[in-house]
Amino acid sequence: MNRTYTDDPDHDYGPTRTQQRRDALAVLALANQLAELPQSKLAKLELPEDVLREIANTRRITAHIARKRQLQFLAKVMRRHDNSVFDGVRAALGENRDRQRQETAAMHRLEATRDRLIADPDNAMGDLIAKYPNVDRQHLRSLVRQAKIEKDGNKPPRAYREIYQLLKDLASGAADADVDESVEDIDVQEENED
Repeated sequence: MNRTYTDDPDHDYGPTRTQQRRDALAVLALANQLAELPQSKLAKLELPEDVLREIANTRRITAHIARKRQLQFLAKVMRRHDNSVFDGVRAALGENRDRQRQETAAMHRLEATRDRLIADPDNAMGDLIAKYPNVDRQHLRSLVRQAKIEKDGNKPPRAYREIYQLLKDLASGAADADVDESVEDIDVQEENED
């Protein structure tokens, strides 16, 4: 009677070849991310010396195929270490990616608001004033008029950029105010508990 590997449930055969390939590709992707990171962010991560050395070597290589081979070698060096060595690195890179997505989404919202202000100033201005009652309305209206003139006259977009900066300052001021209010709420709750 022929027995296959599935007949013995107590025997650990290890990961399948497909799983080994997935793991190797995940390490290669991490190696690529590390090679692309700015030096300032890379210095904050706790990486083994040999991995840091190979990342530096990878950065020096500009030829496509040679860089690809070096990335594969970097991944090989990384696989020599225990997987837990890179858990903190993966967590830090994941947090950075989430933060970058949030910042990009916020930037797109500000750009859309700016475009609405220029395209339909009356409605957009009302919405903005409702959201940020302390906005300098006269200055904002002046910037919107100037941005329209710049756009129609094919001039440099100075006012266009100023509107974005103003919206960014308003949004960050509102975020700071929300944090201050939540801290005050916590303080009030603690006083009430005492």
